[in-house]
Amino acid sequence: MTDITSPQNPRVKHIVKLREDKRQRQKDGLLLVEGWDEIQLALAAGHKPQTVLTSPELASLQSAFASADIITVSRAVFEKMSYRDNPDGWLAVFPIPQTRLDDLKVPAAPLVIVAESIEKPGNLGAILRTADAARVDAVLVCDPRVDAWNPNVVRASRGAVFSVPVVECDNKSALEWLRARGIRILAATPSADRLYSDVDMREPTAIVVGAEDEGLTDFWMSNADVRVRIPMLGKVNSLNVSVSTALIVYEAVRQRK
Repeated sequence: MTDITSPQNPRVKHIVKLREDKRQRQKDGLLLVEGWDEIQLALAAGHKPQTVLTSPELASLQSAFASADIITVSRAVFEKMSYRDNPDGWLAVFPIPQTRLDDLKVPAAPLVIVAESIEKPGNLGAILRTADAARVDAVLVCDPRVDAWNPNVVRASRGAVFSVPVVECDNKSALEWLRARGIRILAATPSADRLYSDVDMREPTAIVVGAEDEGLTDFWMSNADVRVRIPMLGKVNSLNVSVSTALIVYEAVRQRK
């Protein structure tokens, strides 16, 4: 028997609000994770869902979720809640991880990404996916225009937002945290003289990247220990921020190997 068949159900309306409204997510301390694989990654990282919703008409996988309220919904209801073109019939509500800067545990020579004022969910999600793939020690999302818990960030990250320590904070707090740990600040900017591949990133390093349209603010440009650029050999003068981040991060990985 299906638990919810009406799109006007209050629970359905609340989930739609969580999907669309950052303030609702912040107020409730909840986020949405859609997709079987993404939910499994969140579970593997030790996070427990508050609620799991599934549509038997869409879901090809069946499993039991411990410590969760499991609700079955009709296809029409699921499609109203979904933010995907081809939903797989699985959606979960998780508490937002409450990680603070002081909670971060990093090794002696950490590799950190600082993402300032990223505005596109796809770019922030891709940065988080790179962070997971390269085993970056932490991602600091500074003065964000899009929150790390936006469902489209979760989707673009393929759930990596759960597998990498992520902290949302302001620029000043991030700088103080980095300085207190002796982490060198590397600012990525097309105006730099040095190539990113010419800089030693084997020591404690924070790679700082900025907004897609404006780049880094003066705050990070003035506080950076070194500024680096990626060579541009064609007609365009910059790369997508997530691509730039991946190139520099993997140069750090290469050097550290």
